[in-house]
Amino acid sequence: ADCPRSPPQSLLFLGLVSAVCLGLNLLFLTVYLICLCCCRRDQEPESKRPHSCCVTWMAVTAGLICCMAVGIGFYGNSEANDGVYQLLYALDHANHTLTGIDSLVAGTVLQMQVGLEQHLARLNEVLATRGDYLQTLKFMQQLSGSIVLQLSGLPVWQGTSANLTALAGHVAYVEYYRWLAYLLFFILVLAVCLLACLGLARRSRCLLTTMLCSALLTLVLGWASMAVDTAAAVGTSDFCVAPDEFIMNQTESDISAVVVHYYLYCEQSLSNPFQQALTVFQRSLTTMQIQIQGLIQFALPLFPTAEVWGGGSRGSASPVCSPSCPDPRLLQSDLLGVQQLLNSSETSLHQLTAMLDCRGLHKDYVDALIGVCYDGVEGLLYLVLFSLLVAASFSTIICVVPRAWRLFAGRDRDYDDMDEEDPFNPQARRMAAHAPARGQLRSFCSYSSSLGSQSSLHPPAQTVSNAPVSEYMNQAVLFGGNPRYENVPLIGRGSPPPTYSPSMRATYLSVTDEHVRRPGAEFPA
Repeated sequence: ADCPRSPPQSLLFLGLVSAVCLGLNLLFLTVYLICLCCCRRDQEPESKRPHSCCVTWMAVTAGLICCMAVGIGFYGNSEANDGVYQLLYALDHANHTLTGIDSLVAGTVLQMQVGLEQHLARLNEVLATRGDYLQTLKFMQQLSGSIVLQLSGLPVWQGTSANLTALAGHVAYVEYYRWLAYLLFFILVLAVCLLACLGLARRSRCLLTTMLCSALLTLVLGWASMAVDTAAAVGTSDFCVAPDEFIMNQTESDISAVVVHYYLYCEQSLSNPFQQALTVFQRSLTTMQIQIQGLIQFALPLFPTAEVWGGGSRGSASPVCSPSCPDPRLLQSDLLGVQQLLNSSETSLHQLTAMLDCRGLHKDYVDALIGVCYDGVEGLLYLVLFSLLVAASFSTIICVVPRAWRLFAGRDRDYDDMDEEDPFNPQARRMAAHAPARGQLRSFCSYSSSLGSQSSLHPPAQTVSNAPVSEYMNQAVLFGGNPRYENVPLIGRGSPPPTYSPSMRATYLSVTDEHVRRPGAEFPA
């Protein structure tokens, strides 16, 4: 039965769904910002703190969601990358196996058609006087032709190998730039989140404006990445449902369906489609080895100058040919050459049998499916979740920025409403730092004024601290380094007591004592 697959129209539909979600998200943000601007009203001072806490907690929540999204994105990107590289490793191993099969077949055919034929042709010349030996050589030529015929019936994997190489290169190229793009996207998300934190902490409108533009760009990129990841996950899942049909359709022009089915399923009940060719190859090699061993055993003793390979004794039989016969050593070298060639072909036969077995290529097939259908799809799903969390976090940040902007404007108005003459007003201190230096004002009474004029000053009727003046002077030394001396007792001005000069200290003490002795004069009953 045919398995339903997602046509390109379905994948395009998924992309359009993500585009619609992006449009709805932007529409929601636009309506929210318009409502926030239209419904702007003055707030009472006591209601500012709850709104400030709301903005703070919304920003903290958005930052936590953003960090969690980046963590999930890193994990998903790593899983997808691992799955793709497992697929590439399986493709490379399968390609190596197929290339090895073609190489073994080509090498064995070349040995049989060229190397063995040359040795048999020279042996025909040497043993031309013996008809029984010539029949043996002719039989070996027939067996060699049978081996070549069986090997020629094996499938040629060159086209499939080239397709796997091209596929692996294309997948590796796309995966590298996909992984790099997501890595840069993660860095962008973290940078925008950090920019939002700095803008809110420093109350910088410039940073918040930059962050707002970057957040809109990141929001669009998040929905776009979700569209791509969703389409890729759905398409890959459809492939994983019935991968054998897809592979059969791709290889039906090069490889027969029986061979493809054998490698895809690799069941014990399935017969090896190459078993007959390998069996004929094995039997032919065995028969040829028996024939060449007989020639070595019976033909070499006929030539007294020929020695068996491995250290045999010289033949005792009389020569059977005239002195014009070919060199007997040529017979020995050709027979031993044929024997070595057959041994090499037997080794190639064992290697070819192992490579043509379904277990090796089937394992590569299963590894590729695990990499794509498990790790790859899992990574794509985590990347989809990352995109959704990014969209939620940056939508929250975009909603927080206008409220934070209003709070900053309200606080600036509060600073502007303060008294500029108040020395404890931060706004006044900032203005004083940029204002030109004023001229030094003369003190109420200069330091060189006479003691009589100083004593003529009477303090106003206010409560005077009984703390000793020496304590204030000691505190001034501790906190100011050197004592600061005043010329006039500024009593009752509501500021911390000043530090006095030695002459002014005595005057201040006498005035204070006199004021304490006569409380009735200032406060009549």
